[in-house]
Amino acid sequence: MPRFRLGTRGSPLALVQANMVRDALLAAHGWTPDAVEIVPIKTTGDRVQDRALAEIGGKALWTKELDRALIDNEIDCAVHSMKDVETFRPDAIAIAAVLPRADVRDRIVGVESIEALKQGAVIGTSSPRRAAQLKRLRPDLITVLFRGNVDTRLAKLAAGEADATLLAAAGLERLGRPDVGHAVPVETMLPAPAQGIVGIEVRADDVHARGIVSAIDHVQTHGCVLAERALLAALKADCHSPVGALATIEGAILTLRAELLSEDGAFHVHAQEASAPGDPALPVAIARDLLDRAPPEIRRLFEG
Repeated sequence: MPRFRLGTRGSPLALVQANMVRDALLAAHGWTPDAVEIVPIKTTGDRVQDRALAEIGGKALWTKELDRALIDNEIDCAVHSMKDVETFRPDAIAIAAVLPRADVRDRIVGVESIEALKQGAVIGTSSPRRAAQLKRLRPDLITVLFRGNVDTRLAKLAAGEADATLLAAAGLERLGRPDVGHAVPVETMLPAPAQGIVGIEVRADDVHARGIVSAIDHVQTHGCVLAERALLAALKADCHSPVGALATIEGAILTLRAELLSEDGAFHVHAQEASAPGDPALPVAIARDLLDRAPPEIRRLFEG
């Protein structure tokens, strides 16, 4: 059979995640190692490192080149960190599978805890969610833009550009660095929607590729990511919108927790509801409840 072509960003973490998918496909189908070809694709998000995503096109900067390669049949599937995939996707592309979810928490690097930060400490982050959550907990904190891969951000921290930064635990673990930083409980900082999830997209009409990839789908994680992304869609959230969300499944019950914040963290609304996995009404109901209770300082961030 021809090689199955797996498209990915070229960052160290993206390549690790692509190899995780490759290994899972080899194991599921009993293929030899040469059956899957990893195709690195340079994205705009990787090239432009000095500005916030929201200023230069949002999360599509991570996906548009991979989308083009997929639609043009240059690759058979694309591997993504699902938290970096924009809410509304092209109709021609479908999420075919996700790997089991890793640690959903953020890790703070530079100090042992948020409480341990000195008064007026500077935190490097490019995430509106993290910035708002930090300022809600500690209004004295100052945030500055930190973008780039894990090593780039850690180098900025070591150079004294900030007193601390926050990184996803899942990414650190996948890079073999689980000892970097200290985990922040989800009760303190609710993670980004889809944090810790690796997803695989295919052309929506490619039945062959969908069949190949679906063999490695983790059904429980897939149910969680669909609920969290449906919440984002109902909120009309984008990369400007400080949103935390986490779905968990126990038995036949999916519980979805979510919060919205103003950019400065001064305003905050939270909700938690449960229903059956796959219930399309649950994320919509939570989004409506949050927006109904949100003050204008939050609601204005979800109006487009």
